[in-house]
Amino acid sequence: MKAIALTRYLPISNPESLKDVEIDKPTPTGHDLLVKIEAIGVNPVDTKVRAPKDKVEESPRVLGWDASGTIEAVGPDVTLFKAGDPVFYAGSITRPGTNSEFHLVDERIVGKKPASLDFSHAAALPLTTITAWEALFDRLGVSAEGKDAGKSVLIVGGAGGVGSIGIQLAKKVAKLKVIATASRPESAKWATELGADHIVDHFGDMPKQLKKAGFEQVDYVLIFNDTDKHFPAAAAVIAPQGGICTIVENSNPIPVELLKAKSAAFHWEFMFTRAMFGTPDMVEQHKLLNEVARLIDAGTIKTTLGRDLGKINAANLREAHRLLEEGRAIGKMVMTGF
Repeated sequence: MKAIALTRYLPISNPESLKDVEIDKPTPTGHDLLVKIEAIGVNPVDTKVRAPKDKVEESPRVLGWDASGTIEAVGPDVTLFKAGDPVFYAGSITRPGTNSEFHLVDERIVGKKPASLDFSHAAALPLTTITAWEALFDRLGVSAEGKDAGKSVLIVGGAGGVGSIGIQLAKKVAKLKVIATASRPESAKWATELGADHIVDHFGDMPKQLKKAGFEQVDYVLIFNDTDKHFPAAAAVIAPQGGICTIVENSNPIPVELLKAKSAAFHWEFMFTRAMFGTPDMVEQHKLLNEVARLIDAGTIKTTLGRDLGKINAANLREAHRLLEEGRAIGKMVMTGF
């Protein structure tokens, strides 16, 4: 089967960084689904895994952690799906990725594709949606039933992939007051259209901008961009007994002591945790993706597709990685069909 893979970890400008290859088609066992891939999404995690380093793979390594497609076959232990079902999911970072014609994935982290979306628009959703959902509802403990309506959240990185769905979940599902960060007119427009009540520039003085917008403090902060840079501002604006959650790894020690006087909480969110460790609640990702599909089909939230780069091939995938590494992508980038 066709796939895009790497054997060496190279700068994306090098044509060998991601290559078109032929690999064996896998066979499902256990709880696995064999999915015929129709569309894929691209995320910053792809570029981080591919980043240059002194390592050579003995066999081609396939990346990619976002996909939509149709189930071709199922393992003997599968109970949630059947062949022919259209699905969407992000997969596991410990297994081969989705950038291939066929892909194996555990049924417990897969959702039924929103009926109102085509495969391209569905592929833009899984990884970022799981990340934003878990950060907001599982880590920070915000009510998904609207019981925290009226509370405030600052979303750092509002126009990115996770921010784009995070704004919608916070506004449309949790009923929060949403302040999102954006540094360019086009990204500010995007975040506002998704439901942000206020926009602040993360390159400026965020506490000062928040105060000007009428917020002395906020109940929650979601850091979806540069934890090292933005944690001090988050600590300054978080309300006593509030919560901060970040999805971005740090390069320097995080000064969590800034939160002590406020008894504020600090959380990490890594959407691969459940699949990586085989946690007993893995099936929660299946449930949340099905709930997101319901919300999409009801018109409550919408896809975050920003750009379709065309066919699934190495050249287009290298372009997606390049754009992500430049840090100027709005929404999600997808590719459709081999």
